[in-house]
Amino acid sequence: MSLLSKGAAPDPGHIETVIGPETYFQGVVTVRSSLKIEGEVEGDITEAKGVYVAGTGRVKGDINAESVVIAGSVTGDITATAHLELKAQGRIVGNVRTPRILIEEGAVFDGNCTMGGADAPAAAKAPEPAPEKPKAKPHPVAS
Repeated sequence: MSLLSKGAAPDPGHIETVIGPETYFQGVVTVRSSLKIEGEVEGDITEAKGVYVAGTGRVKGDINAESVVIAGSVTGDITATAHLELKAQGRIVGNVRTPRILIEEGAVFDGNCTMGGADAPAAAKAPEPAPEKPKAKPHPVAS
């Protein structure tokens, strides 16, 4: 089930800023609302409420947003403070940090994923096994 249908991710019908399919943008994009990328962006995307990279969209840079949906291609690190959704035709080459992630079958993800925020407790480690005690040597019996 897609997060888009729940309204949690950027809804393509409510996108406020669009980088069209024939557009190439180079530089830092700072947007405090939702952003849909149908063209190509070379640079970082910061402070966005929602980022939707359409099937024709390409991003070469880091994305920092509340929610992110990738149907196109992203080469860079992604920080999504609410959630990230990687659609079947989407591709991410980079590291991801998000508390929730959905990866559809057929998507490509080449990187590492860290789930949880900075305040999330560290994962509990399994306790180290106790070292074995050396076996006592038998004492010779005097005859």
